[in-house]
Amino acid sequence: MMVWNEFINDARVLKEANTLQSNGYRVTVNALKLKNETPESEEVCSAIKVKRISGKKPRAGNHRKSQLSALIKASSQMFSMIKMMVSVARSKPDIIHAHDIEVLPAAWFASKLSGALLVYDAHEISTSREGFQSLRKWIGWIEKKLMPKANATITTTEMRAKFFSRAYCIPRPTVLQNRPLYYELRTSTRIRDELNLTQAWPIVLYQGGLQAGRGLEMFVRAAQAIDNAYFVLIGSGRLEDNLKELVRELDISDKVKFIPMVPLSELPDYTVSADIGIQPLQNTCLNHYSTDSNKLFEYVLAGLPVIATNFPEISKIINQYKVGLLTDESLEGLISVIKKLVSEPQLREKYKENALKARRELCWESQETYLLDLYGKL
Repeated sequence: MMVWNEFINDARVLKEANTLQSNGYRVTVNALKLKNETPESEEVCSAIKVKRISGKKPRAGNHRKSQLSALIKASSQMFSMIKMMVSVARSKPDIIHAHDIEVLPAAWFASKLSGALLVYDAHEISTSREGFQSLRKWIGWIEKKLMPKANATITTTEMRAKFFSRAYCIPRPTVLQNRPLYYELRTSTRIRDELNLTQAWPIVLYQGGLQAGRGLEMFVRAAQAIDNAYFVLIGSGRLEDNLKELVRELDISDKVKFIPMVPLSELPDYTVSADIGIQPLQNTCLNHYSTDSNKLFEYVLAGLPVIATNFPEISKIINQYKVGLLTDESLEGLISVIKKLVSEPQLREKYKENALKARRELCWESQETYLLDLYGKL
């Protein structure tokens, strides 16, 4: 497997690797080494090998050297990619599994050099994705050239599978949703204890990246209009400082709290200690509109009533399993549904019961046979 991250909190890749490793495949995850904290090699879970490729990081320069810095950064990244490609090819694998567009070209070259089969796992629609706008044409060109050459393709929702099939004239990819591993439910007061919350108010939780297009500024502004509830954000990202500044400006630090990103193994303890899970996505790109996302399933597995934006894949889950309320993309709409769940504990209990009934069906284990079937055919 090839990933363009440090493979620290990549839940999807870890689950896929663990499923394959547990069913007779020998798996090595090739990742990046950008910090001193991550070893160049280690074993995780069921003896999954992790190999990290380090690259020379460019030093920060002044404004006059911005173009030079960008060139040095691009060169450094290209060098790391080539090192990873050569390392993978030399290992003579039977199958190379490329996770997302960043590693697809290198994975394809490595498959040609080694004679390996190629699996492309498109976690996102990267031609219409937050932060990728300037690269849209290049990404589309690469995927159009290489996706038809892959021996198998995977994506995360039915809507995305349909998109890739039509855009690149390929068989519809196998769908593996971003569902969490099943775990035995336990009670927890982790958030209340860690934040020293003194009121018995319900906790409205957002967990995930603090990034643009996720409705997080609106989530914070909604807190100003709603009494008797805590609003907690778990995660980190580019918007973190802006969101904290907004909380100070609105003078709602007594209601809105932040917890830094936590290890995947500890996340369920935090999730189950909340009362409502929220996903206020904005339709800023097709990638958002076509998602169902990790957090939706994480909330359901924790037995939380869910509030989420009324997008096709999200609404399918919410409506089929009756686990929460849908909202439009307006601040007024978000305030309305949060108020409803905060003020009606019986409704929260009803959605919680439905979520608990759906846990076995919406966990990773209920769909991992699709991955094993795909590999079996290869």
